[in-house]
Amino acid sequence: MASDGDEPIPDSKLTRTKERWAREGRFLTGRDARPDADRLPPGQHLVRDWPVLDLGLHPTVSQERWRLHLTGAVDNPQIWDWARFMDQPQTQARSDIHCVTTWSRYDNDWQGMTTADLLAAVSPRAEARFVVLHSHDGYTTNLMLEDFAAEGAILAHSWSGKPLSQEHGGPARLVVPHLYFWKSAKWIERIEFRTADDPGFWEVRGYHNRGDPWNEERYSEPE
Repeated sequence: MASDGDEPIPDSKLTRTKERWAREGRFLTGRDARPDADRLPPGQHLVRDWPVLDLGLHPTVSQERWRLHLTGAVDNPQIWDWARFMDQPQTQARSDIHCVTTWSRYDNDWQGMTTADLLAAVSPRAEARFVVLHSHDGYTTNLMLEDFAAEGAILAHSWSGKPLSQEHGGPARLVVPHLYFWKSAKWIERIEFRTADDPGFWEVRGYHNRGDPWNEERYSEPE
């Protein structure tokens, strides 16, 4: 059964640990990097596998039951089932991914629908400035609309030529490769377009509101 995205996420050792990392500034190096020159952002190390990081819940969402709600400040709100999603323009893309816990993985091959094509389908209103992603495990994260719309961002259903596994967010997840990977929500069930920002699960727990790896935006500035 798919979990209800509106249910509160239970507290966990992982959540408490990551909140402590944010308070302590864990992993910060203070180094600068330029995206046009440095492929590996500051403080990151390369991995060949794909580590699994989440809130400890792996919702089971079949393609038959999967729905994507596209809501908020748009002219064409929609609800897609799997067949309608697959009828949308399909794209193959390759990108690197960078996790805030310091690992990076190069050359990931995705298949899915670009966010540019998704935006064309829903027609955000002029006042739309932000996007909030809602997942089946109750997770949320927020993006500026321009980050959601950036080149390379894709609503992916396949990785390396195979359907996304459950542990990596299948049936479909967002991939926004120019930001830390916590912004690329797994098990996506709703994309909400907003006129005002609404920080998500990790953002209200000390993580940076934007999350640019090359500027090492891991955590919020201390108040």
